[in-house]
Amino acid sequence: MRARVKLVDGMMFVGESGSGHAVVMDGAPEYGGRNLGIRPMEMLLIGLGGCTAFDVVQILRKGREKVVDCEVEVTAERTETDPKVFTKIHLEYQVTGENLAPAKVERAIQLSKEKYCSASIMLGAVAEITHSWTALDRAAEPAAAS
Repeated sequence: MRARVKLVDGMMFVGESGSGHAVVMDGAPEYGGRNLGIRPMEMLLIGLGGCTAFDVVQILRKGREKVVDCEVEVTAERTETDPKVFTKIHLEYQVTGENLAPAKVERAIQLSKEKYCSASIMLGAVAEITHSWTALDRAAEPAAAS
């Protein structure tokens, strides 16, 4: 795995993954940025959310659960002084499917946290990571207005 980060202008950088995808990162104006891109520490939280969501959906689908949507809201607290590491991270999962088994949803989240999600395991070494979740039944959702 590899990545490349290149300065573009001011404090704006473009990060490119080894698979050829790119993202713009920028700093806040008080640090010389123009607020035109995501912050690098926000990228860590997005990476964590993506890593665990991928695991949870994959585990549930392998268990023959009919998952149609998965959202993970990630909130975090950091220390006040440098290095401003994360101290607490909370993951709020909303999994939508057809007749999802609550025990399987909880198990998938636990497996991601403890065994499969590299980002969660790495960040969990320095921050307390907690989670909560909701399973929604697709049949119970209101129909779209026409």
